[in-house]
Amino acid sequence: MSGKEDEFGKKYRFFKQFDTVEDFPDHHYAKNPVGKTGKGWTKRIQHDWKLLENNLPASIYVRVSENRMDLLRAVMIGPQGTPYHDGLFFFDAQFPASYPARPPVLHYQSGGLELNPNLYASGRVCLSLLGTWRGDDCENWNSAQSTMLQVLISIQALVLNEKPYFNEPGFETDAKYANGQRRSLEYNDTTFQNSCRTMLYSLRRPPQHFEDLVAGHFRERGRAILAACKYYMEGNRVGSVVPGEDDEGKELEIVNAQGPSSSDVVKPEKHEGAGRRTASFKAKMEVLFEELLMEFNVKGAHTRKFCAEKLKKSQRDAA
Repeated sequence: MSGKEDEFGKKYRFFKQFDTVEDFPDHHYAKNPVGKTGKGWTKRIQHDWKLLENNLPASIYVRVSENRMDLLRAVMIGPQGTPYHDGLFFFDAQFPASYPARPPVLHYQSGGLELNPNLYASGRVCLSLLGTWRGDDCENWNSAQSTMLQVLISIQALVLNEKPYFNEPGFETDAKYANGQRRSLEYNDTTFQNSCRTMLYSLRRPPQHFEDLVAGHFRERGRAILAACKYYMEGNRVGSVVPGEDDEGKELEIVNAQGPSSSDVVKPEKHEGAGRRTASFKAKMEVLFEELLMEFNVKGAHTRKFCAEKLKKSQRDAA
């Protein structure tokens, strides 16, 4: 297995943030011809490519096609502190022949799952910058200033956020009420479950040209994702800081030396409705945990701790 792990690791380490590929047979818009374009269109696309190549955040990766300049595929890593953390979210884009007079069109690879009010199960992406949702003038597409880079950063910052429940139109005013905050927590629970299902979907059917990224990312982050699943099943809030082994060791030292009131200890953020949610949430998460553990093992993630726990549980149940 070590040789396979080294192969995964090497390909992942050298995976470029931006690169060109020959074509995209599995692209959502592959069968949609762009139509007649001119030199101005080509020049503007190349300008967008250059912006992406030089300015992508570390958590976004892009591939563009040499044979189909109208096609682009991007993946973004879910931000920490949100129900999307450590997930991979893929988007297929097409630049229309009228670009940049009209914005690009985007399709989210949902796998049939809805995990955000702006990202439909159908793959529709609702964003004022794309003209798929109403917004103020400053939020709409501007042919002279707006870019594909701006679109991707907007999705990651505005859509994949800490409390996506309030992205739903009209729900933002509920944030100041206890019921609104409770619904937001419940929405995050469901969102994290669907994010885990999206991980499984990506692992089993990685989009073309991103196979090495998918394998390497989950090999590297698999342990942290499993730890988060366990932590949330214990009643802690989805998106809250999950103490790592170093944190747990530090906590023990502090408690022994100063008592349990030390301000340096990472305190769990309990879900206010943990008692009500436990049965259904925990049952679904247990199933997802087992599936993720199996897939991460295949990719060579460091899952020994969880495999040992599973073995001990099996031995206890058999006794």
